Amino acid sequence: MRKSEIRTHPILCAGAIPEVMKSSTRDRAKGRAREAKGSVKEKAGRAIGNPDLADRGTSERVGGKIQRKVGEIKRVFED
Repeated sequence: MRKSEIRTHPILCAGAIPEVMKSSTRDRAKGRAREAKGSVKEKAGRAIGNPDLADRGTSERVGGKIQRKVGEIKRVFED
């Protein structure tokens, strides 16, 4: 196996996964993850009475939603 094959092989090189994934798919996945993380922060902040944490969670959730939508738009124009 050549070095170039090792660098792009998904099992032999953990860093190759993002290269294999389309940018639209990556944006959608990262956006969903940010949305979930922000939602947890938002709910935790409200539950413990910490408005700063709730606000940070809201902004992270909205940022994730925007990133996911960007990925959806990229997907439309990739074909």
